Amino acid sequence: MEIALVIEDNPDNMTLICDILELNGYKVKKATTGMQGVEMAKTKQPDFIILDIQLPDIDGYMVLDKIRSNFETEKIPVIAMTSYAMAGDRDRLLNAGCDGYVEKPIDPTMVMQQIQQAIGEKL
Repeated sequence: MEIALVIEDNPDNMTLICDILELNGYKVKKATTGMQGVEMAKTKQPDFIILDIQLPDIDGYMVLDKIRSNFETEKIPVIAMTSYAMAGDRDRLLNAGCDGYVEKPIDPTMVMQQIQQAIGEKL
């Protein structure tokens, strides 16, 4: 069973994302802060990571940088799932090293397709 790590501080978003992933057969690990997510990426070795950008301790860009700069986690696909939806945000996140980008609010009927499209070639 594939493992997804969800790094998200909003309880409602965490519940929705985790429910969707679990309904689609993924085992889910949860982190509510950026640093917790970085540590869990190392210890749990997930198959992919869903990353919120606005987190309470360090932002998603710093989380991504820490994941990409560690040899144990550098190849794990990371999908930004964020309400950052200004012009250029998607490109900035992809250029920073994300493998995919999903805008919030997420569309529950489309999000699995978006996730699988983003990680499809990586798994």
